[in-house]
Amino acid sequence: MIMVDARGHGRSEGPKQGYGPKDMAGDLAGVITGLRLSRPVVLGHSMGAATALMLAGTQPHLIRAIALEDPPPWWAASSAPESDAQRWAWMRARMIGRKRKTREELIVEQRAASPSWSEAELGPWATAKLRFSFYALDGVGPGAVDWQAILRRISCPALLITADPALEAIVSQEDAAVMKALVPQLRIAHIAEAGHNVRREQFVRYLDIVRTFLLQVTASAE
Repeated sequence: MIMVDARGHGRSEGPKQGYGPKDMAGDLAGVITGLRLSRPVVLGHSMGAATALMLAGTQPHLIRAIALEDPPPWWAASSAPESDAQRWAWMRARMIGRKRKTREELIVEQRAASPSWSEAELGPWATAKLRFSFYALDGVGPGAVDWQAILRRISCPALLITADPALEAIVSQEDAAVMKALVPQLRIAHIAEAGHNVRREQFVRYLDIVRTFLLQVTASAE
């Protein structure tokens, strides 16, 4: 397994620009080709899932399959420009607020807000929020992309993991149905009692679904 820090995240550099979906997909393509990986399966959460979608729709020869954990539904009518603008304004304010706190303060707050998270998740999560580059806030969003056209070009096996919008998951049943119409081979797995951070809130069920998908992809390639 190779875990990639996107630009502006983790230990990767935070340039002043270049944070659109195409830029992120280009970075990931560079990792795959630079490490000479042979058509890996790409799994991403949220923005990382949007990166996987972009890569699968623009450079399908590089990857074997994609798995998506609650991606932003930029392909759907519910992702209107005004709703996106409101969502990203809220996200910007939240990220700025987190940057003003200490790692310990973030851990305490997140422990109270997400009691179902494993204690092992809290420290790395807080560190990641403090390392996040403000420059990345300027590029977050759907970009000037025809997302439905991108999805129609996806030919590899694909898995969409959804959760409960009432718990702040962002993909609705309607959004998932639209993606299924655009990507007919898509497999949809809903995990109840989880929000946007599906793997942190229902880890055992999440891992079972991902492992099953990987086994199916591997079997079909043999």
